[in-house]
Amino acid sequence: MSGVRPNEYTFAGVLNACADLAAERVGKEVHAYMTRVGYDPCSFAASALVHVYSKCGNTEIARRVFNQMPRPDLVSWTSLIVGYAQNGQPDMALHFFELLLRSGTKPDEITFVGVLSACTHAGLVDKGLEYFHSLKEKHGLVHTADHYACVIDLLARSGRFNEAENIIDSMPMKPDKFLWASLLGGCRIHGNIELAERAAKALFEIEPENPATYITLANIYANAGLWTEVSKVRKDMDNRGIVKKPGKSWVEIKRQVHVFLVGDTSHPKISYIHEYLAELSKKMKEEGYVPDTNFVLHDVEEEQKEQNIFYHSEKLAVAFGIISTPPGTPIKDAIDINFFYPQCMPQWKIDAAVGEDCALLFMKFVDI
Repeated sequence: MSGVRPNEYTFAGVLNACADLAAERVGKEVHAYMTRVGYDPCSFAASALVHVYSKCGNTEIARRVFNQMPRPDLVSWTSLIVGYAQNGQPDMALHFFELLLRSGTKPDEITFVGVLSACTHAGLVDKGLEYFHSLKEKHGLVHTADHYACVIDLLARSGRFNEAENIIDSMPMKPDKFLWASLLGGCRIHGNIELAERAAKALFEIEPENPATYITLANIYANAGLWTEVSKVRKDMDNRGIVKKPGKSWVEIKRQVHVFLVGDTSHPKISYIHEYLAELSKKMKEEGYVPDTNFVLHDVEEEQKEQNIFYHSEKLAVAFGIISTPPGTPIKDAIDINFFYPQCMPQWKIDAAVGEDCALLFMKFVDI
């Protein structure tokens, strides 16, 4: 409005702000303005474009911008690798990491966080361990707490707890809350109660007021049918005055944000949402799908557990997005679950062409 022309640093600053807020629509508007006035494809602004699209889950456009850069810098390489890793395309993340190495660009510690994350999502345990050790032996970098958290997450998810414990015991620094949270998450998957209690004890000492640890431990006990232990955890939460905030999901339709809580009935279109979800649920069961109710915390009947899953806040948000937009419209849904630690479960972004097959697949994914 002042008439002062922005430069590459201005663009980079506002794009980084868009990335932090996952505000892709605003980022696209800035990108369009940059295209009109012209910008240097080798500048900080170009790198920031790759970052904002990767952070928002639009890896297709991120790669397009990346390919237009004559000499991509390490920030751009890393943004693309991390973007692919965090948005369900681990193979592409590792592919671009190999291209980075061939290009002669030296990776840094942050690059390896994306690489290890990609290995975790792809279940490539041995490959991840290879990258973890090469970080120091081949590339001369120093393992950080984030690297250790990633490799523990990698091992814990695959149930290789002995190796995870050996690494924890040999770490040169004290394990942080993110590492213990990763270990606790793996214990939840595989039902390792003894190690879960060790991880939870460490987390209670680090941040005793965080409800995530209590809820996760209670879920592990519940899955094992140890309802007395579940009651003890709940009582401990009550005594400490700790309350778990309900998860919420939101979807933006025509620049209006619609927020949903689990079991929400306040939305004016809720009857249409429930009707659509009921149709999907019927089709899923006809295909032989059985909902996974193992991690529904409450000691209730199986039918009630299925209902709890059915009215998951993200299912409500996505269903509303589907019925409110023409077929083929990309949906951006965000979920804010206080149950998880920030980098163990970043703010999810789902970007998919809307269709019946996609919807069925997504509803199964939310249960997992």
